[in-house]
Amino acid sequence: MADPEALEILAAAVAAIDGTERPGQQLMAAAVGQALEKEEHLLVQAGTGTGKSLGYLAPVLARVLATDERIVIATATLALQAQLATKDVPAALDAVEAVSGQRPSFAVLKGRTNYACLYRARQGGGHEQASLIDSDALAATATKADDVSKLGAEVLALREWVEEEAERKGLADRDDAPSHTARGWAQVSIPTRECLGVQRCPFGSECFVEASREEARNAQLVVTNHALLAINAMHGGTALPEHAAVVIDEAHELVSRITTAATDELTPGIVERTARRALPWLDDDLGADFLDQADVLREALSESEPARVTSAAAPLPFAAAQLRDVSRRVVSALGKGSDDPERTQAGSAVKEIFDVADRIAKLVDADVVWVTDSEVMGRAAWVAPLSVAGLLRNQVFGERPTVCTSATLTLGGDFRAFATSLGLNPSDELTTDEPSEDPLAWRGLDVGSPFDYRKQGIVYVAKSLPNPGRDGLTPEALAEIAQLLWASGGRTLGLFASRRNAEQAAAHCRQELPQLPVLCQGDAQLSELQRRFIKEPETSLFGTMSLWQGVDIPGDTCQLVIIDKIPFPRPDDPLMQARKRAADEAGRNGFMTVAATHAALLLAQGAGRLIRRMDDRGVVAILDPRLVTARYGSFLAKSLPELWPTTDGDVAVQALRRLSGKDE
Repeated sequence: MADPEALEILAAAVAAIDGTERPGQQLMAAAVGQALEKEEHLLVQAGTGTGKSLGYLAPVLARVLATDERIVIATATLALQAQLATKDVPAALDAVEAVSGQRPSFAVLKGRTNYACLYRARQGGGHEQASLIDSDALAATATKADDVSKLGAEVLALREWVEEEAERKGLADRDDAPSHTARGWAQVSIPTRECLGVQRCPFGSECFVEASREEARNAQLVVTNHALLAINAMHGGTALPEHAAVVIDEAHELVSRITTAATDELTPGIVERTARRALPWLDDDLGADFLDQADVLREALSESEPARVTSAAAPLPFAAAQLRDVSRRVVSALGKGSDDPERTQAGSAVKEIFDVADRIAKLVDADVVWVTDSEVMGRAAWVAPLSVAGLLRNQVFGERPTVCTSATLTLGGDFRAFATSLGLNPSDELTTDEPSEDPLAWRGLDVGSPFDYRKQGIVYVAKSLPNPGRDGLTPEALAEIAQLLWASGGRTLGLFASRRNAEQAAAHCRQELPQLPVLCQGDAQLSELQRRFIKEPETSLFGTMSLWQGVDIPGDTCQLVIIDKIPFPRPDDPLMQARKRAADEAGRNGFMTVAATHAALLLAQGAGRLIRRMDDRGVVAILDPRLVTARYGSFLAKSLPELWPTTDGDVAVQALRRLSGKDE
């Protein structure tokens, strides 16, 4: 039974933003409230247009009012976190205050590097940093000197801002900082490992990170992100304050972001920079040994294929073991009897190298180790967890009731694949209202969408085209793209499996349809390209994975979404291939469990870019005939919005011509 106060809060919030009553949103609010009350896990799919943020905020705030518990909301990115904190949460709090006369407290909490560090800003980063900033002695005409001078000015501006924040007792959040580059911000922030700790830091009493954590400890609602949730899970619950429940928004991205947080990189450059940083406190022999490890690693990488490493006898694990042993000695040497903050930070940086080298050297089944090769960055070693299901099961779902929500959680028509990826057992799904003693029991609920997809849009699968290959777009696919773009009069978002395909399609359309502007990812900053796409209806935007998710472009500017091929993982992706092989060895279908599930999620997200409002109309054109000809096609199709389906290109063209007014 729905909590009357939660529904009253929801109604007040919706009215305040001039919204309309949405049955799916009300159903979601009731289900979230019940999950919190019964302390159960809930997976709730809320289609685009449902208003899921208010759908979970209303029952969450009603709960904290009734119990004085603290609840954490984690969303996928810092941008979405900011949207919640500046738009959705204040609207919900206003509604709570209007209904109850009370206003729960809330705080935003981010990872350490998102806040300035007073020690780094005031003390600097030693000789290396000083040389970056004191650049007047360099030749003014040199490009390098100009770059360094700009960086120096940028850092000085950031330092002035940090002092202003300290003066007014602010949080020195990166989002509020003056315009800066990543290099500039690195001069006034500090990696988590290198933090001296509040007790040892000379500015610990003023620490911005500690201030943000104190705000979170005093708040009833804490808004954070998946990355910090991952850090909290991996480090024994030290990153977040005690809380009674978690709501995970954009939960379809959770496994990917937890995996990213648990992935480490090791390169000769990282080793060399860290070694030089530690040299002042090492004897000559140990310093030389540590510095030599950069060359040892470089040689091992040069002897390794850019692929997964599976043999302990391979050059990389052997080199990593040497690096681990030397770095262990360095950590010990740096940790002996010194209160020098620079020495402590150098020791922390070396300890991080030790940990990564140790993971690579051990080459355990739970980790995947591989080598990459880049023209810009050279060769690098990587290590990532084969699965994060156990971590999520034990440190998230096993700890407290958790609500996961997204517009795309069902794959192939049910929640089981997603539940399995989280470490939940499909057999533990609750199908009745009876409570369960199982701490990992869960319910799945699809509240639908307010959109009438079959009336608002068409999904066209180009059955007559040849199957996509690995050598770029076929001439037939390029001709199809140009014809669709012509019919829609621009107004097209092109989602491509690779940068090469996006650029190839953009070049072809610019040549064939010079009257229709086509922007391509890489032409400018993505934010600028999106701004132009929204502002100029006849302009089209082509790009890759950055555009498949999270892009909200309602209205006439986007009446056609083109997807060039089913977005299966790259066949040379070591982590995905390792997960596929593990599924096969466990008796499951690795292709369906990993590759098809990955593709279904991205297809659903990509197709979801089309219909964003009640009056949106258009066509999703998928130029991969395998969606209707392959055996797995029906599984993928079930994950798409329920648009009206056709394989007739003329139907799609005529629909687009009517929408663009060409047939009037």
